Amino acid sequence: MAQSNGKIRVTQVRAGDHRGRRQRETLRGLGLTRIGRSRVLEDTPAVRGMVRKVQHLIRVEEDAG
Repeated sequence: MAQSNGKIRVTQVRAGDHRGRRQRETLRGLGLTRIGRSRVLEDTPAVRGMVRKVQHLIRVEEDAG
């Protein structure tokens, strides 16, 4: 994750149901509720930690906008 403009885009690519409660809550905390949903978030240490917890369920890209 590069930190050029301070924003990252996270997209959910795998389902969060049938996962542990904490992983589902982390996805919800990132604003992701279903496959294909994307959110642009500030690139902060807290968000990076959440991304690391569910990295197998999401795709992370540097935001171009």
